[in-house]
Amino acid sequence: MARIFGLSGYRPGKDWPDKVTSPPYDVIKPHSPLEALLQKNPYSLYHVTLGETPAAALDQLLQNGVLIEDAESSFYVYEQRYGDQRRRGLLAAPEVLPYEAKTIIRHEKTFEEKVRGRIRLMEETGYVTEPIWLLTKAPLDHLLDEICANVVPLYSFTSDFQEESELSGIHNRIFKVNENSPFGQELVEIVATEPLYIADGHHRYHSALLMGLDRCIAYICSDGQARIQAYNRVIRSTIPFEQVKEKVSATPLSAFSTPERHAFAIYTKDGCWQYRIGQVNEEDVVRRLDCHILEDTLYPLLGLRHEQIMDSQWFDYYPEQDLSRMQEVVDAGAYDLAVALHPVSPEELMGVADAGLADPRIVMPEKSTFFAPKVLSGLILIPVSRR
Repeated sequence: MARIFGLSGYRPGKDWPDKVTSPPYDVIKPHSPLEALLQKNPYSLYHVTLGETPAAALDQLLQNGVLIEDAESSFYVYEQRYGDQRRRGLLAAPEVLPYEAKTIIRHEKTFEEKVRGRIRLMEETGYVTEPIWLLTKAPLDHLLDEICANVVPLYSFTSDFQEESELSGIHNRIFKVNENSPFGQELVEIVATEPLYIADGHHRYHSALLMGLDRCIAYICSDGQARIQAYNRVIRSTIPFEQVKEKVSATPLSAFSTPERHAFAIYTKDGCWQYRIGQVNEEDVVRRLDCHILEDTLYPLLGLRHEQIMDSQWFDYYPEQDLSRMQEVVDAGAYDLAVALHPVSPEELMGVADAGLADPRIVMPEKSTFFAPKVLSGLILIPVSRR
């Protein structure tokens, strides 16, 4: 049974949510236009999550009344509207338990350096500052709709990151629900009917585990509300694609775009190509994934090894929405080719996660999913509490 509790700690004051909230730390690339924009905003949570003096930055937000204390244990229904689409989820404090408890299920492996960084941040500030993202199969949507129809929003604002983040231009509404209210207790009961799957934030959850925290912050939404973009890549190769394209039976493409499942679109300065894989073992939950197929079929031909895929000298990664930016990077000569994949489905992700319950070595390949839009950081911070 997945147990959730209300959140109490610090949240933005009435006039501050649009100024405080920030994209998650792990999508803010160093020296990027997004980072430069956030650095210029003295009220952004960026200065806490990625700044050089996080504790001092947090103190400054508190002293200026940008963040206010809210001791009432509450859930926060979180609605995002973008274009003609809408997603509703729930900010809550899930119980932090080892993976063996099978209440919170992972699908990725974690990297020690990133985990140490999140632990250091919590130790320096004394607060959990960002949510993980959890998916549930529980029938949550109807209750969230009912809450939004009957509760006055606590916040209503539009995020503005000057188009440097997919969160820019999204209208956000936040509804506060007391944990002990009828709505609050119904949320607890519904979420408890199913396990929770980590969609995003594995390093944040793993750091909470290693610190022995009893609770963390999570955004929870139904699996049907999750939109996964392909996580595409730009590559610097040791062998030019021109020399290997016949080995994968690549054919010319008129435009660089997201391909069908088990097909790969490739962009170089010399044009666009596509190649397809015919026979795939659909019973193997990892080897059927296109990111794994790509590594098996193309990387060896380009003279690349698995240990290079997290090295920015050879690879960088962009969500599906950034196809044109990937082309610009290749045209500028920073990388040799761009590869677009078909996005992973929630069913494929959960298939890997479920298989990992029996064998923890079974995980998603690195950089295989990009959940979009992300959820804002800075809507609530809670004090570190150990078991």
